[in-house]
Amino acid sequence: MGSLSTQTRLYRFNILDAAAVVAYVGFTAYFTFAGASVERLMLQFFPEPATASYAVNAIFYAAVGIFALASAWRVVGRDFRILGTRPWFTLGMVPLAVVVMLIMTAILVAALGGAQSSENQMGIQGLLQHVPAWLMVPLLVLLGPFVEEYLFRHLLIGKLSQYVNIWICCIVSTVVFASIHTIGREGLELSALAPYLGMAVVLVGVYVWTGKNLMFSYLVHAAKNLLAVVLIYAVPAELLPN
Repeated sequence: MGSLSTQTRLYRFNILDAAAVVAYVGFTAYFTFAGASVERLMLQFFPEPATASYAVNAIFYAAVGIFALASAWRVVGRDFRILGTRPWFTLGMVPLAVVVMLIMTAILVAALGGAQSSENQMGIQGLLQHVPAWLMVPLLVLLGPFVEEYLFRHLLIGKLSQYVNIWICCIVSTVVFASIHTIGREGLELSALAPYLGMAVVLVGVYVWTGKNLMFSYLVHAAKNLLAVVLIYAVPAELLPN
């Protein structure tokens, strides 16, 4: 009863979406071009550079996450309820999607000339070497994936597809997601983009396949990040790339 009207409201852009996008783009641009000054400021409060960098990222994602959750909480609740009606599907398909993501990433890396660590990836590895897991897991596994799935799947596909062909939205989501993770000295080199393109293709695929279920793509994204965190903490620091 009234479900069509409710669906329309859930996928209508609102002022909170605009605030989240402005915050994300603004913070990203500022940190890209003035990141050194931000970290110098944070060093006045946190003595260790890694801790200061962690604080910057935590503030960034928390600020955007507040707007994201305020805007999408109804969608979050609905999608969790849907997944709750088929728990075995969720438990089985999330790890399977992560495996597919790893295979897709390997194929793209091989096709695009080998892997190259992006500045973003190296920064995360540096944090993981110096910041304890109990601080990194909430940021990389809980908060970060939610913010990114809200922005790149829920907004760029779920809501934008009300006005633009959904396949165009999928391409935009894939390209923007990969590009935003390689902003830095490496620019948009395909070898640096490849791992993020592999992630994006699978995340877009599962989002559309599950009927725009934000929480399913979030769980896949979170599971992949958790796997990466576990592997990095399990590998001795001296074996990681400098």
